[in-house]
Amino acid sequence: MTGAQRQARPIRLGPRSLAALALVSAVGVAALGWPFLAPPASQVSAHAKDAPWLFTGLLVLLVAVVAATISESGLGPKAVAMLGVLAATGAALRPLGAGTAGIEPMFFLMVLSGRVLGPGFGFVLGALTMFASALLTGGVGPWMPFQMLSMGWFTMGAGLLPGPDRLRGRGELLLLAGYGFLAAFAYGTVMNMQGWPYLLADGSTIAPDPQAGPLANLARFVAYCLATSLGWDLGRAIATVVLTLTLGPAILKALRRATRRAAFESPVTFDAPAR
Repeated sequence: MTGAQRQARPIRLGPRSLAALALVSAVGVAALGWPFLAPPASQVSAHAKDAPWLFTGLLVLLVAVVAATISESGLGPKAVAMLGVLAATGAALRPLGAGTAGIEPMFFLMVLSGRVLGPGFGFVLGALTMFASALLTGGVGPWMPFQMLSMGWFTMGAGLLPGPDRLRGRGELLLLAGYGFLAAFAYGTVMNMQGWPYLLADGSTIAPDPQAGPLANLARFVAYCLATSLGWDLGRAIATVVLTLTLGPAILKALRRATRRAAFESPVTFDAPAR
């Protein structure tokens, strides 16, 4: 017996899953980017205070993505158990560094899990982990769907990195560490886009200006990120790199062993007898 073939993906993105993911991503991009897309005289800015509650509809779409992905992939009990364990572990890790210079150890676990278990599993895992951590820490609010979406993108991206079946060792660790470093900043930027439009102007040079054009508001947003979250994002990025390089080999090995034992969607094959 040769054992399982190449590493299987516990959750594959089928047509319904891809459609739901594309829809929620499009709505999320529109919800995050409207200050840069709306013209100066647009009436959208007049409803800025209502936007956080309006966009909580993202939560419904996120649930639809999870439901479509799970139902379409036909997850077995072992896959569901692994999803639950990883989501619970990530949720438990998040409060450990909360409020401490952005040191959030859950991010490196999401990177490694997405790498081993694929983009479909990664998106579902990232969204569920952030949902569970919000319930655990009391962080439920209009920002939560954006956190779920951002973490889903973050974890899914790790599953889309090249060489999942061939690249191993130091090269893979460096790839994951580099991705985690950049994605940690990307996550912080996305969450800044969620909160920045509701910053009161009051003559500030970093608050959004409804009368300014997209480029002027982009410059204000960059200044806002540098002034308010650069240190936090840098701490998250450095922590992700350090944990990936130090704990990554052991965790990658454990995740791959668990995947093989669960035999997700991977039929066992046998060599033909020698003649």
